[in-house]
Amino acid sequence: MSKDFSLSSFPQLETERLFLRETTLQDAEAVFAILCDPGVTKFHDLDSFTSIKEASALIERRAKRLERGDGIRWGIARKQDNVLIGSCGFTWNPQEHDAAEVGYELASTFWKQGIMTEAVGSILQFGFQKMGLRFVVGQVMVDNIASKKLLEKLGFHSQGVLKQYGFFKGQFHDLEQFVLHK
Repeated sequence: MSKDFSLSSFPQLETERLFLRETTLQDAEAVFAILCDPGVTKFHDLDSFTSIKEASALIERRAKRLERGDGIRWGIARKQDNVLIGSCGFTWNPQEHDAAEVGYELASTFWKQGIMTEAVGSILQFGFQKMGLRFVVGQVMVDNIASKKLLEKLGFHSQGVLKQYGFFKGQFHDLEQFVLHK
């Protein structure tokens, strides 16, 4: 039996430099600006966006996922202007009681500034303390060195490579699986 991860309201989180908040249709331009960058989508299961309509559709899909209790995705906004620069969140694992998979992306102009460590660290704390997660999984394409380093910095441990495990962008991909236990 899976735990019910539904929430009565969207949990706003705050870190030293960031607001982690619900993404709304008013954020569609910012989401488009992030996901139209091929550098950002290189290791993502999404193709680079070519229209703002794709950003609006993604925002709506993520809202429906939350409504169904399948997962949650926070928009990452800088405190100084509340403009979105990325997102991070969980997809609940229906086969594993009290487990989730983490996912994230960040605008390339903000890479290598510790932003994702700060944001994902905050949602991990929320997941373990408030949602009662026992463990979190991260699956990374084997060439995505930056993502591997992020997960290791946050305390995740590699469980090995899953051969031809992911299928997106028209082909199979080897994914390295990382796990963090409570």
